[in-house]
Amino acid sequence: MSAFKKCGKCGFIWEDRTRFLADPSVEIIGYQANFDELTAGLFLFNHSCGTTLAITAGTFRSLYNGPVFSGRKTGTKECPGHCINREELSPCPVKCECAYVREMIRIIKNWQKE
Repeated sequence: MSAFKKCGKCGFIWEDRTRFLADPSVEIIGYQANFDELTAGLFLFNHSCGTTLAITAGTFRSLYNGPVFSGRKTGTKECPGHCINREELSPCPVKCECAYVREMIRIIKNWQKE
C-alpha cells in the first residue's frame, strides 16, 4: 500500500490522510479552484520544512456529507469571490456548486492536531 503523501523537500511521509490532517507541522494556506472539475482543484498546505504541498480537493471529498448545490454563482452579483482568491479560505454563504469545497476547507482547518 502506498503512502498518502510524501514531502518533496524533506522526504517526510504521511501514511494516511488522517495523520496528514492531524500533523501540527501542516497547515492549509490556500485553494486553487478548477471550475471545470471542482474536485480537481488544489488545496495548498505549508509544511514546517518550508515547502508547499498541493493535494487535489477530491482527496478530501469524503470528509463532507452536506448539501451540494447545483449551478455556479461565480462571477455573479451574489458571489463574494472566495474561489478566485486562493488565499481566501472562509466559507461561502452563497448556494453555489462551489460552496461544498469551502466547507471541506473549514473541516480541514478545524481538524484536531496531535
